[in-house]
Amino acid sequence: MYFGLSQDQTMLQDSVQRYLESASELAHVRGFAEGDNSLAESLQNGLMELGVPLVLVPEEFGGLGLGVLEAALIQQAMGRFVSPTSFTSAYAMAVIGLREAGDDDQKNDWLGRIAGGSAIIGVGLTEAIGAREGAGLKLSGDKVSGRASFVMGAELASHFMLTAGKELLIIARDSAGVSETALTTIDKTRHVIMLDLQDVPCTVLAGDAVAAQARMIDIGRVLLAADSLGAADMMIEKSVAYSKDREQFNRPIGSFQAVKHMCADMVAKLEPCRSLVWYAAYAQDHVSDEAALMSRLAKSHLAEVGKYVARTSTEVHGGMGFTDLLGLHYWFKRIGANRQLLGGPETVREEAAKLQGWS
Repeated sequence: MYFGLSQDQTMLQDSVQRYLESASELAHVRGFAEGDNSLAESLQNGLMELGVPLVLVPEEFGGLGLGVLEAALIQQAMGRFVSPTSFTSAYAMAVIGLREAGDDDQKNDWLGRIAGGSAIIGVGLTEAIGAREGAGLKLSGDKVSGRASFVMGAELASHFMLTAGKELLIIARDSAGVSETALTTIDKTRHVIMLDLQDVPCTVLAGDAVAAQARMIDIGRVLLAADSLGAADMMIEKSVAYSKDREQFNRPIGSFQAVKHMCADMVAKLEPCRSLVWYAAYAQDHVSDEAALMSRLAKSHLAEVGKYVARTSTEVHGGMGFTDLLGLHYWFKRIGANRQLLGGPETVREEAAKLQGWS
């Protein structure tokens, strides 16, 4: 029996990587981090042409009908190039929410809009993981009020999918009563906002929103782990290339045993994570009994290994690693942000322990 990616899956990831290699160059990422949103817009158009937003949309609604593993492979490529895209939240999690909790009319309407490119949906699920003081939404009929913090996918979002207690709802970004505040995070390659709502009209999903929220969080965590895997992969490649190029005492620093060990340790820690993330993604569609646990194991483990690789890679680069010249900090901070989004490793490991009856 063969355990690995299929030829089609490999080709899918390669095609996305080839596109991002030129479309999401470091100079473009740096411009986005400094406030130029044009990169997000150009990436949105390019990824739409590749069919990326259609990956998880069922075929009957105009999508490709692929699985979470394919979505994870795409997210891994995006982490590799620290691409300022909202694929994880704006498409993957929102599509899962609609698939799980929308009725037939809502699926036909919203999934059709996503597939056609007329709707980009950011997601705010923070209160479903850990409520913050002063945050939370309340429904009153078909209107919603309150505060939603750490809403992801705000780069180009036209709508937001939010949680209000046991309900999932969608609002239009330009509705009357919507006020947004940009939140400052360490990661400048993605936009996170806080929404304050006052009697904002909303569409409440008709199905089991509690189960849908859990599924969205599971898949979101797998995709964040995949993003960290891609980012850490690139940091190792940059470290190896730098160690071959940088010289001390008329020798490449890569010839020094200490540097060799640092690079080897990074590879040894990261390589097993590849199969962990891929299996966690596969389990979301094919091994339902393990899906929740595997998403937590992948998220928490990649948070720790990603942190180690980010730190060690910076050390290999020496003083240059801390400068903006190399841009290494974009990968470093991307991994740091992924570590906390949708639950930090301590929180996620505690959840995993409870699922196994250990806590």
